[in-house]
Amino acid sequence: MKTTHPVAIVPANEASWEDLQAVFGSRADPSRCYCQRYKMQPRESWASVGTEELALRFRSQTDCGHAGSRTTSGLVAYLDGEAVGWCAVEPRTSYARLLLKTRVPWEGRAEDKADEGVWAVTCFVTRAGFRNRGISRALAHATVDFARECGARALEGYPMITQAGQEIMPVELHVGSRSIFADAGFTEVSHPTLRRVVMRIDF
Repeated sequence: MKTTHPVAIVPANEASWEDLQAVFGSRADPSRCYCQRYKMQPRESWASVGTEELALRFRSQTDCGHAGSRTTSGLVAYLDGEAVGWCAVEPRTSYARLLLKTRVPWEGRAEDKADEGVWAVTCFVTRAGFRNRGISRALAHATVDFARECGARALEGYPMITQAGQEIMPVELHVGSRSIFADAGFTEVSHPTLRRVVMRIDF
């Protein structure tokens, strides 16, 4: 179901820290991870770093509250003026664990891991109480123009495959679903695992 109200989306540096905290909440995985799963060093863990440090890193990466900043790490969605969603989108090289700890982006492809021109969409968070209103779908669409305007030559996502009747835990969908990427114009370029695909747009 899509929202009947327009979703406004801005770079995260134009959002306030309070808005980002409202999206991530105070319980469940987003409030413990602060979108650091793919950005932590390989030997780090949520427990070893701690929530407070993860939140500090996230706040620094987004440069929230600084509308004139030239860098940020994602997009924030608003519905009727209220912050309701987050999406991480940056150069693929920004994600240490994506480069070193997972085969999803690389299986069956000859890719230069150091290519800073390729950007990646790695995480979606929709605020509790606002799910099933098309927030992630709107964010996926917005990543395309954002990455292009920032100079990316390609944009990738690594979504889950969702099928009717198939049970998927909500936490698994932090990477997005194949359907929202397809709707935003991404096409499948590889199928590295049974439930994950690589979707891509070349500009």
